[in-house]
Amino acid sequence: MKQPSTSRSRAMSPEEMWTAVCARDAGYDPLLVYAVTSTGIYCRPSCGARRPRRDRVRFFAGPAEAERCGFRACKRCHPDRDGSVERDPKAAVAAAHIEAHADETLALSALAREVGLSPGHLQRVFTRAYGLSPRRYQEQLRGEEMRRRLRAGESVAQAGYGAGFGSGRGMYAHAQRSMGMTPAAYRRGGAGLTIRYGVGASALGAVLVGATGRGVCCVLLGDDDAEVVRALEQEFPRADLLRDDAGVREWTEEVVARVAGHAPDAQVPLDLAGTDFQRRVWAALQRVPLGSTISYGALAGQMGAPRAARAVASACAGNHAAILVPCHRVVRADGALGGYRWGVERKSALIEREALADRTDAG
Repeated sequence: MKQPSTSRSRAMSPEEMWTAVCARDAGYDPLLVYAVTSTGIYCRPSCGARRPRRDRVRFFAGPAEAERCGFRACKRCHPDRDGSVERDPKAAVAAAHIEAHADETLALSALAREVGLSPGHLQRVFTRAYGLSPRRYQEQLRGEEMRRRLRAGESVAQAGYGAGFGSGRGMYAHAQRSMGMTPAAYRRGGAGLTIRYGVGASALGAVLVGATGRGVCCVLLGDDDAEVVRALEQEFPRADLLRDDAGVREWTEEVVARVAGHAPDAQVPLDLAGTDFQRRVWAALQRVPLGSTISYGALAGQMGAPRAARAVASACAGNHAAILVPCHRVVRADGALGGYRWGVERKSALIEREALADRTDAG
């Protein structure tokens, strides 16, 4: 397909952009990203993810714009990276084959024969291109399909086996890794849970603090009250949500103070659903000193898992308690800010405010 001119990046029609997404045209990767409102994730046009419904797609000029609107980078195509690593064409062929047979059993040896590589070579080039092994790539596709089926109202068994999971054990293991909860809990969307919440005004916009009887279960940031309340409703679509500003005021004020860069004044009890590994990452994040930053790799090293930088990044992305679990303090190894669910501008401001407050206190 003819490569688009970069000078037209702001003048493209929605139809042209959608055509690029449908064709998975890598020529448009430098010009735009697309976000899926039902998943909260944004991708490159060439991403191998299952194609979304047109009415759920939004287009942005780049990653920063998508992240300012609350979307997170896809872990498969990594649209927040500069794209300087060129993918091996045979890795793309393998990915397309996996996508076409996601619900089938695919042996690495058979996949390697399909693309004309040895199994070991395919494993290396595929992992370098997509950040996942072929097996994990297929598992992620199945997970996305399972979540789609669960949201559509299918039973756990129907959704899991319909997505291609051959056993309940594999289905539950994937759910714990990717969702931090069982498939049944995901399907319920918080059913049976009562969440009291309050909204406060901070230096970076509205702050919503939600709490169960055991502690704070979420801290959400946004431009205004309506935006953070919508985010809460999307996070827990079937929970009983009760606005109780007075009941959670102490915790809301603590979060607002921390947004301004102040050191913690009080311990806030947390009630966060997550895997054992996610909980370890979130605990490690709370030990990163005020005014400091740390890379994903360094944090993994502190946890005794130096090769788990990618898993650490995933756990940061799954953090529901902004500010209280300070994932904004984690940056890339080269010092670049990286992504942030609540927008890179907020991440930058939080880091600057905390550094200034730390210097002031030290003086």
